[in-house]
Amino acid sequence: VQLQASGGGLVQAGGSLRLSCVVSGFALDDYAIGWFRQAPGKEREGLSCIRRSDGSTYYADSVEGRFTTSRDNAKNTVYLQMDSLKPEDTATYYCAVHFSGCTFYGTDNMDYWGKGTQVTVSS
Repeated sequence: VQLQASGGGLVQAGGSLRLSCVVSGFALDDYAIGWFRQAPGKEREGLSCIRRSDGSTYYADSVEGRFTTSRDNAKNTVYLQMDSLKPEDTATYYCAVHFSGCTFYGTDNMDYWGKGTQVTVSS
């Protein structure tokens, strides 16, 4: 199982970035992809979750209304569109898979994790 996150970079406050997570190495019709982030000195934080089968989503309060997750099943790719970025969004962003869906999504519950991609928001 592999998850490859990409799309991070340096952006000014108020700007946007779109992260991608390409999933490979398993053959399931349904699973959930969560996005997480971890800033230096802070605990890993769950941001969003999307279910492959029906596209149902969940967002943490800290990002709801600014971040949007979506999926392209044909490409086995999940996206995190991040708008109105703030300096406090600076962190390493990770995607992870849970084979049982978003109900069990959480920082301690995911089945596999990808390597992170760095997002830096300047003020």
